[in-house]
Parts: sequence; structure tokens; C-alpha cells
Amino acid sequence: MSRLVLWARVTVTFVVMTIGALVMLLVALPTLFLARRFYSEVMARTLGALVLRLWGVRYRVHGSAQPPSRQTVYIANHSSTIDLFVLIALGLPRTRFFLSGFLRRMPPIGIVGGLIRIFWTVPQEFPNQRRAIFKRAARILRETGDSVFLSPEGQRVTTGEIGRFNKGAFHLATSLGAPIVPMYFSSPRAIDPGMGYDAKPGALDVHFLPPIDTSLWTVGDVERHRDEIRALYVRVHDEMRRTAILPASLNLAEDAPLMEEALA
Repeated sequence: MSRLVLWARVTVTFVVMTIGALVMLLVALPTLFLARRFYSEVMARTLGALVLRLWGVRYRVHGSAQPPSRQTVYIANHSSTIDLFVLIALGLPRTRFFLSGFLRRMPPIGIVGGLIRIFWTVPQEFPNQRRAIFKRAARILRETGDSVFLSPEGQRVTTGEIGRFNKGAFHLATSLGAPIVPMYFSSPRAIDPGMGYDAKPGALDVHFLPPIDTSLWTVGDVERHRDEIRALYVRVHDEMRRTAILPASLNLAEDAPLMEEALA
């Protein structure tokens, strides 16, 4: 893709996101900012789907999210810019999100994030602030019963491998006693823009792996559970690269439909 075409798409994407954010804000005003699930699961989902359509990105979903009544901690590997838009287009039911605070500086993401009540994080270099953010999130999630998504890698990992896992997601799941549902994003390198924006048209796969019970977890075992779940991701990742299918014990759907985003 030439630089001219790339920047034209980036500009159109920014304009679409800005218009979408402003429309969400206009809807939020008469609803007194109280309809978070509508903003997230209908409006933001549609906006994420529009962005994917602009870039020609489609996805297959294998398995499914948990029911809205079941509080869940969703986690996923994170290799590219595409992941954010696929995640929002999935419309995970009754789910809040953790996102890096620097994204808040982009007006459309800041507006959308405020409306859907994103938990904005700070870098690992600020451990006291991070602990305060996670403590506040745990309190809010305990009060509301909402589910939550966060990436244990904490950043885009573009090496083609599974990155180092942070402990935040596992501390949160232990505090809530909520099951962890690992999601595995399988993005072909041919379409994956990595840290950039040059996504190519094509299809990727999103796998919902079986829930992991955390009801008996204790804080003292958080590092062990973190390492066990990272090992699961490494096993899945290696098997997908070798055979293009999940390990037999985890294969939930052989022929998932190809989504023309959420608008199809």
C-alpha cells in the first residue's frame, strides 16, 4: 500500500471515528450518560465494525462469550492495532475494558472510552498508580457485576511470539472470584500491521477458549496461575502456527462463519 493510500485511509478512519464519537455523545446527553451497555454493545460495536470494513478486515468467531449474568474476566494476546477494533466489534456483553491511558489523548477514543467507562491504565513504571487503578476497578466491578477485558501482555507484541504476562488480570480475577475466559487472536502476518496502521485486507480468527475457574485462587498463587495460563497461550500459539487449528482438547468450532463485521 502506497503512503498516499495509507494516509488517506488513516484520515478517513479518524474522521469516521470522530463522527461516531460525536454521535455517541449526542445520544448520551438525553440518556443522561446512563446507558453504558447501549453505547458499548450497539454504538461502539457498530463503530468498530465500520473501521474494520474500511480496512477490509473480516473475522471468524470460534466459541462464544459468557452470558451477561456471569461476571467474567476476558483476556487475550495482543499483537496489533487491529485487535482493538475487533474487540469492540465483538460487543462482549456487559463488559468493561482496560486500555492504555495514552490512547485517551486521541479525542474520538477518549470520548468513546469515557462513555463506555474504560479503565485507563498507566505504564508499569508507576506501580503505585497501577495498584490504585486496579483496586478501584475491582471495587466498581464487585458493585456492578460487570465483566471486564484486559490484555495480560499489556502492550502490542510484534515478535510473533506470546509476550511476557503481567499479574494485573490474575490479581483482578482472584479478587472477584470470577472465571477467566482466554481469547486467542490469530492474525495472519500478511494482514497484521503490528505497531503501525498499515492493515491489509483479509481475515483473522478469534477463539474463545474454555473458562478457567478461579473461585479457589488465593493471592499467594497469582504468579503460578499467571505462568500456567501463559503456558496455555504458548501451547495454543505453537499449535496454531504448526497446524492452523487449536489443540484437540480446546477445539470449539471447526467451521465458524466469516463475519462481514457487525454490520453484515
